[in-house]
Amino acid sequence: MKHRIVVLGAGYAGAFAAGNLARRLSPADTEITVVNAVPDFVERMRLHQLASGQDIPFRGLADVFAGTGVRLRLARVTGIDPERKAVAVTGEDGDGEIAYDTLLYALGSSAADHGVPGAAEHAFDVTGRPSALRLRERLAGLGAGATVLVVGEGLTGIETAAEFAETRPDLSVALAARGELGAWLSPKARRHLRRAFDRLGITVHEHTGIEAVEPTRAIAADGTSIPAEVTVWTAGFAVHPIAASSGLEVTGTGQIVVDRTMRSVSHPDVYAAGDAVHAIGDNGRQLPMSCASAGNTNMQAFGAIIARLTGGEVPTVGMKYVGNHISLGRRDAIFQAVDDEARSKSWYLGGWAATRFKAVILKGSALSIAHPTFGMPKRRRRLAAAPERAGVRVAA
Repeated sequence: MKHRIVVLGAGYAGAFAAGNLARRLSPADTEITVVNAVPDFVERMRLHQLASGQDIPFRGLADVFAGTGVRLRLARVTGIDPERKAVAVTGEDGDGEIAYDTLLYALGSSAADHGVPGAAEHAFDVTGRPSALRLRERLAGLGAGATVLVVGEGLTGIETAAEFAETRPDLSVALAARGELGAWLSPKARRHLRRAFDRLGITVHEHTGIEAVEPTRAIAADGTSIPAEVTVWTAGFAVHPIAASSGLEVTGTGQIVVDRTMRSVSHPDVYAAGDAVHAIGDNGRQLPMSCASAGNTNMQAFGAIIARLTGGEVPTVGMKYVGNHISLGRRDAIFQAVDDEARSKSWYLGGWAATRFKAVILKGSALSIAHPTFGMPKRRRRLAAAPERAGVRVAA
């Protein structure tokens, strides 16, 4: 019987991992299934562009995995039974169950409203294609002078506010920040960010925590009312509760607790990658939820899976976070380098050069997903006998 590998989620982490598993493992021994709720690969890093009204092409997952041997199951994951090694799903074919021998959990994250009254009912977000399209439709219906408030001063909030202000200069765009705008950037990068916001006409409400969202306004902690015909919530991310409800060991945030190889500490047949995993970087700090972290964790996860199944040495993939890249519309950007302690270095790259750098990153990520088995060898690795797999060593 073939070894059944099931990958949950076909985002940056899941799709790339599935392709590499197919590229390196012999189909004579393995069966790889990817479970995803939607039929397309969604470039999450560009959803704020989609919401602003720009046309963003999406690649069908059936085309992505065509000819790779990877099976695609379009369904939503509703539960996991790690004791029985089964995943419950629901889709167009109704409810079902998928058995696995090895599971890679890469279901990602969604917007976290932190229990703020009205946020779930009245605010929009750009964490998924459906929500970005809903926001796109709402923005398209706004007339000149309409107010848009972006809540959150992180990467997503800054990029979203800048994109909207540049694409729709007829709107009045504002951003609510709990602290100082760009406080985590180097002084030069912070000045660059402020100049960009001034150029785009974005109003910044610093030291302003939003305590409630209503249909036409947001209420700050001090009681101030901020006009907002549209409120966009970018104040953090939350993982799906499925991992916690399944009995896997998770943190207080619901992220799966893993060892250095991205293997669940409670269930050794389960691996995790992307936003859903609680991964510790080489600096001893938790990796942030980001595309860069998804790349590091998924390479470690599929590398460990391949090694353990084939009797090889488990590689140690570097878990470093080198910097933050922030798009400021289509013609400006910032790349802020960070040190080993995740503190901003004095050096940063800004302007057109940073914009081109970000374009290369986006294009490279898209191409890696579009061609998941590029360079597939003619002879792929066979699985080792079960006793041999148990004795795999981890590289120092």
